[in-house]
Order: sequence, then C-alpha cells, then structure tokens
Amino acid sequence: MALDLKQLEAEIIEQYLEDDNNRPWIIGFSGGKDSRMLLQTVWIALKKVVKELRKRDVYVVCNDTLVENPKIVQFNKKVLTQIQESAVKQSLPLTVVETIPKIEETFWVNLIGKGYPAPNKIFRWCTERLKINPTTRFILDKVQERGEAIILLGTRSDESSKRAQSIKSNEITGKRLRKHLLPNAWVYAPIKSVTTDELWQYMLQVPCPWGSDNRELITLYKNASGGDCPLVIDKTTPSCGQSRFGCWVCTVVDRDKSMEGLIENGEEWMEPLLDLRDLLAKSRESNLYRYETRRDGTRKEGTLGPYREIFRAEFLEKLLIAQKEIQAEQGEDISFITYQELIAIQVLWFRDHFFEPTVSDIYNKVYGYELDLGEINQSVIKEKELLKDVCHDDPEYFNLINDLLTLQKTRVLLMKNRGLQNDLEQRILKHKKSSN
Repeated sequence: MALDLKQLEAEIIEQYLEDDNNRPWIIGFSGGKDSRMLLQTVWIALKKVVKELRKRDVYVVCNDTLVENPKIVQFNKKVLTQIQESAVKQSLPLTVVETIPKIEETFWVNLIGKGYPAPNKIFRWCTERLKINPTTRFILDKVQERGEAIILLGTRSDESSKRAQSIKSNEITGKRLRKHLLPNAWVYAPIKSVTTDELWQYMLQVPCPWGSDNRELITLYKNASGGDCPLVIDKTTPSCGQSRFGCWVCTVVDRDKSMEGLIENGEEWMEPLLDLRDLLAKSRESNLYRYETRRDGTRKEGTLGPYREIFRAEFLEKLLIAQKEIQAEQGEDISFITYQELIAIQVLWFRDHFFEPTVSDIYNKVYGYELDLGEINQSVIKEKELLKDVCHDDPEYFNLINDLLTLQKTRVLLMKNRGLQNDLEQRILKHKKSSN
C-alpha cells in the first residue's frame, strides 16, 4: 500500500494532543467510504494514545434527512450502534450523535404541507433545511458550550478537480486546520491526500476497529454503482452528483442511479419509491400540478407557484400506500413519514383553508383506521364555522382573524414561537394596507 498509514496516524495523534483538549472533535460520518476511512484512521490512532491522555471528546455526527435511501438507513443504523457500543468497550471518549431536521423544515412538511415544488439545481431548498441546519445547530451548541470546535471531514482532493481546488484554496500553508465559515469552528481533513485507489485498498486490508465488515459496504457500493453524500455543513459543499447514496426523493439529479442499481441487484421492494421520485420530477414543471401564481397571488413569467391542494393530497395517499406495501414486505420498522409530520401537514392545510380530504381521511383510506388528529380537525372546523357566522357582514375580518389564529396555532404546534408577535403585527399591517 503506497499510503503511509503510520505517518497518517502519527499526524492524527499529534493533532489530538496538540492543545488543551478543550476543543471537541466533530467527525462528519455519512456511512460511506470516505467518512468510514476517516473514522477508522482516527479510531486506530486514538487507541495508540495512552488512556489517561484521551481527554478530548469526539462526536461522530450522522445526519438523517428523514428521506434517506432506506437501504442506507438500515445499514447505517446497524453501524452506528456498533460504533457506540464498541467505543464504550474500548474506553474511547467517543459519542454517536444523529441529527435530524426540525419538524417545520422536513421534506414532507414543506412539500406536502406547504406545497413547495420538488427541488431542482436552481431551487435546492432541501439542502439547507435537511442537511446544513441540523448539523450546524449541533456544531454551534458545542462551540457555545466549549468555546471552539474542530470538524473532521473525509474530503479528498482525488474526488474531483473542483474538490481539489476547494481544498487548496482554503488551506493555510503549514497548518493542518483551516477556518470554517461558522464562528470559532475549524476544519481538519486528515485524508485529503488519499487517492481513491488507496482508499479502497485500505478498506480491503484494514479491519474495521468497531467490528463491522468493510466488505458489506463494498458490496453495497457495487450493487448501487454509486457513492455517498458528504456531510453537508455549508453551501460550498457540492451536491451529491450523478452517482450517490442520498435522499430517495432527490430530483436535483435526472436519475437516481444508486436506487436503480439496488433495484436491479435484488432490492425490488424499492420500486414504489422510485415511482414516487419520478412523479415528483414530472410534477415539478407542470401547471397541472402547480398553481400559476405564487402564494402571495403574484405571477412571474416562466415560473410556477406551489403545488395544488389536490396533488398534495393525492401524493400523500400514494406515499402512504407505498409505505404500507413496503412495511408488509420488509417490516413495520420502516416508515417514510412520521406521525409528527402528518400533524404538521394537517395544521398547514388548515392554514391554507384546505379542509377535504383531511390527513386523517387519507390515512384511514389507506390503513383502514383513523389517525388520531380528531382534536385538531374538529376544533378548527368548529372554530371557523363560528368565526364565519360572527363575521358574516364583514368577510374581510374573517380572513384576517383566521390568518392570525392559524399563524399562532401553527407556531405553537411546530414549537416555533420566536418572532410570533412581529409576524402578527405584520399580518395586521398588511390587512390595513389592502383595505385602503
């Protein structure tokens, strides 16, 4: 092996022991080949550090967008459990952390709930909400708690000429660490000079220190004919590209080659997901599925507005049908939309004056029993009926009061009350202007 592992491990040990150990290490772990090699080399290096000197906390951070390729989710869950259990047994100061988007930022709450169109290369609204924000919140929490933090990434110059240029442009001559865009955060890329051939050779020859079998990952790559998404911590991180493991709903790429590859190699149960993903891609530019005006009523040449309510309801039904079919085949532990997301979607539908069908109606149609959203459904419907009666002679006040109430309830249910007073004042001001 051309790669000098002893030198690499020595560098990692030296960096680990360099300062007062107060700055925690945050290792970005996607489960793919690059982040796997990064964690392995760090792990093996730390094992060579005297136990009494292993004082710096190390966090292995894996971001789950909640719409990850389910095959990769299953694989990563098993690996993360092995990592945490083995770290405890081997007395390493290492903690596994899984980050997820806030409920109001999840893919389904935005697409089905608010009507956001499926992402494309120009409007990639998903990246910040699903990937950057959850990881950023964890990093900032650690920075606030400890003053500074060092982020370890498995980025490599050999991945692409663009990546090589990015790494070189951000390097500080003679320094291993480079400044991150976040305040008081630094980036350390120990395997930046490792070639792809060296990486695969390493994976085949060096046993995984937490007990996993690297050949499982290699087989997964072979079946998917793809690569992994890097941990995305800023907007300069490239998108997943043409071959990757990532979100099964991704419409930024023309085709999901990794999911197609898995299906061709025996994972036929994923076919309903590929059909849903293709439907999203088809719906993105069609006025059959989207309004021609934006949410504020304005129209812009060459652009469309949010998804129509009928499409949002129909897509939710198709998603639940696919979930039910796959659960019957693969087990109840697989789900593609959470109960909390269903509640949030219903709240947003009420905000948009969208009453039929309700989320509970659709769920009942697919699963044969009611989803417990009764309190939300009935209280809101009765409230609106009473409000209509009271404002019978002044319908514009019905719209204003309804908007204020739904805004307040949405914030409460989504646990996002900050700035509520300002938003309420802005709605009232907007109403006054439109009335004059």
